[in-house]
Amino acid sequence: QVQLVESGGGLVQAGGSLRLSCAASRGSFSGRVVGWFRQAPGKEREPVTGIKWNGGWTYYADSVKGRFTISRDYAKNTVYLQMNSLKPEDTAVYYCAAGRSTDSYDSWGQGTQVTVSS
Repeated sequence: QVQLVESGGGLVQAGGSLRLSCAASRGSFSGRVVGWFRQAPGKEREPVTGIKWNGGWTYYADSVKGRFTISRDYAKNTVYLQMNSLKPEDTAVYYCAAGRSTDSYDSWGQGTQVTVSS
């Protein structure tokens, strides 16, 4: 397991941008899949994007493709989610997660609220 700490959420107008951070405060992302999920009020949690820390694979949900970008900072042991052209339907609590595979995420951040106003 990896201890994860999230930051960067907030309130933004439609069309604006936010950057979320997910830092491995204990342990390492090495050899793991790292992803971002979100859960809107009254809806189930859904995957947003994911990346293999050691390279070779990325995933984006169709709803965010072209607007969101996942990236890594190896020195800081941190994964970022750059969110551009935000829409009200992006409003949700966002969680980062890590695991050995997409079927076994075993480390989760505390969640950070993203609210997009119209």
